[in-house]
Amino acid sequence: MTAQHAATTKRRRSRFAAFARDSKGATAVEFALVAAPFLALIIALIQTFLVFFAQELLESVVRQSARLVMTGQVQSAQMNQAAFKQKVCDQITIFFNCSGMMVDLQVATSWSTANTGVPTLAFDASGNVTNTWQFSPGDAGDIVILRVMYVWPVVLGPLGFNLSNLSNGNRLIMASAAFQNEPSS
Repeated sequence: MTAQHAATTKRRRSRFAAFARDSKGATAVEFALVAAPFLALIIALIQTFLVFFAQELLESVVRQSARLVMTGQVQSAQMNQAAFKQKVCDQITIFFNCSGMMVDLQVATSWSTANTGVPTLAFDASGNVTNTWQFSPGDAGDIVILRVMYVWPVVLGPLGFNLSNLSNGNRLIMASAAFQNEPSS
């Protein structure tokens, strides 16, 4: 090995050692390594919060709307399906688009036949729900089931975090109430 080659090798080693000892960019590199998972976690938390907040808001609105049916206000006002849906929508002004709200109101013959389960949704080619919903507020003493549903758009989060429960990648949120209409006075 020549003296010049040895000197070049020594200079390279000292440059590498100096680079390894230098900590001027360490904070930026460490932040870059931690930032992506941190931001993914924040996005997942925000989306989870929004979905659960919307679910709770929908449940509160269903309780209030069920009270309108149970006390006979819907029947005495002779509301049709569109008018009742508008009453429900008037209570939800922040998170929901009224055109996407689905209201199903039906009478059950007994408590054991009351269907409060999640319906199977049918979609057209544009992704719109094509189900037909019932509207029967019943009479005094009838057992009534109110289901209000909304297809919530879900953004696929980083790291594969996904809150969707529908085949189209969205989430169906639903609230239901089963009650017996009060006797008429």
